Formats: sequence, structure tokens, C-alpha cells
Amino acid sequence: MARLQNLDVDLLRAFVTVSDLGSFTRAAETLLRRQSTLSLQIKRLEDSLGKRLLDRATRHVRLTAEGDALLPHARQMLELNDRLVASLAQPVLAGTVRLGTPEDFATSYLPQVLARFAQAYPAVQLEVTCDLTLTLLERFREGAFDLVLVKREPERSNRGVRVWREPLVWVAAGQLALPEEGPLPLVVSPPPCVYRKRATDSLNRARRRWRVAYSCASLAGQHAAVKAGLGVTVLPKDMVPTGFTVVERRSMLPDLHDTEIALLAARGLSAPARRLHDHIVRSLEDVGRL
Repeated sequence: MARLQNLDVDLLRAFVTVSDLGSFTRAAETLLRRQSTLSLQIKRLEDSLGKRLLDRATRHVRLTAEGDALLPHARQMLELNDRLVASLAQPVLAGTVRLGTPEDFATSYLPQVLARFAQAYPAVQLEVTCDLTLTLLERFREGAFDLVLVKREPERSNRGVRVWREPLVWVAAGQLALPEEGPLPLVVSPPPCVYRKRATDSLNRARRRWRVAYSCASLAGQHAAVKAGLGVTVLPKDMVPTGFTVVERRSMLPDLHDTEIALLAARGLSAPARRLHDHIVRSLEDVGRL
């Protein structure tokens, strides 16, 4: 009979933290350990499994295929461990967590994620703020949030944990006829806005003229303008509202690259904030958009 092997939760936590932050140095700061201690813990985990989990040859630490396969299971084991400890510990997990998020993401996948967290931890109060990404980043740097979800260019930053990635598409009302000549009418958020910049930069590279036909910070206002036929906008593919049309390539509009959403965490997170951070990462990972 094969000998049963038990995995050390502390080693799994070290592995997940290094994976999330992409750096032994930053992970050691987060876990309040020496970098040499953290490296030894990862080696012990690799030795126990007989697999190499991290590729240390590149500038930023990356997962091997075996590490990528282990990561979601390691997260589940840590969450189960932490929930069990929290359920038995006194006092009950309580406090306030301040979360910033882009409005479009807050109206699609995030409500279900936050609802499950609120049910599991009823004594934790969530304060959720919706705003433009660059505004969220500015307020995050000022200390206004514990956690913030932000849109960013893929592979441009190693800050935070990537939790979402999908293609961007041009969207219009079904009856809108795109002009063959003259500037393309755009429905966008006012600057600073990642999607607005992505749209105008791609049109400029394609030498396609454009004009801002409707500018509104409210997502509902933008949708109303597109529905009224005032112009085209840019949205993530899986967040296109019912009744809207994805503009096909034959329209001669330039391609739009994937969008990426990352979760950033302030230093010295409280226990409730750390729990929400891990819950968001695991929940969105389970959706399968990474």
C-alpha cells in the first residue's frame, strides 16, 4: 500500500504568495519572512512533490506547467484551511474592507463574487467604490482603498494579481451604419479612461479618423447613447449587453487587443481584506477567464 503524503499548508501558502507576486523578495515582505527561508520552503514543496513548480531563470518568477496545475488546488486548500480556522477562532472575523473597481466589471461578474463573501463573513462590512481605472489608481496610492481592481495593458506590469483577461470588441446598435467617409463617431468615457485610449490609439495607428460623439462617465449613459445610434464604443467581449451588435472585421475597424484586470492590495492588509483578496482571486480563477 502506497504511503499517504500530507502537504504542509505553510509551504502551499509560500508557493501561492510567490506565484501571485512574481517575486521572492516581495513575497518574503508580505509573509514577514527572510527570502532565504521562503526559497527553502519552495524547495521543500518541490522535493515533496517531485516536481519543479517555479521557473527562476527569468527576471520575474514564473510557474512551470506543474506549478500552474497545482495553483488552483493550493488556493482551495488554503481557503478551506483559513475558513476552518476562522470559524473556530475568536473573535469572529469582522471589520471594514474598502474595494475600488471599474464600473463595467462591478455590474457583471463582481456582484456574485461579493455576495458569496458577504454570506460567508457577515460581520465584515464591504465599502465598494466604482470609478475610472486611472482615478482608482490615484486614490489607491493615496490610501483610499485596501484593494482595487484595475484595467491594464497585458504583460506591462507585474504589480498585483491578474484576475481577468478577455478580448475587447467594437460595439454598436444594430441599426447604426458606420460611415465609409468622415470621422468615426465614438461613445466613450471622459479621460482618463483605458478603453477610450485603447480605441483612439488603435484608430490613429490605422489612420482612421474619429470624433467623440458622446462622452459620459456613467456606463448606463454610454449604453443609452450607443443604443440610440450615436456612435460605437469599446467593451469586453463577454460584457456586451443584449441587443447590441459586435462590429465585425469587415467594417475595416482596427483590431483591439485583450484587456486585463488586476487586483492590487495595499501593504499591511487586515485579516478581512486579505480574506477578500484571496476570495476574489479564487472565484474569478474558477470562472476560467485567466
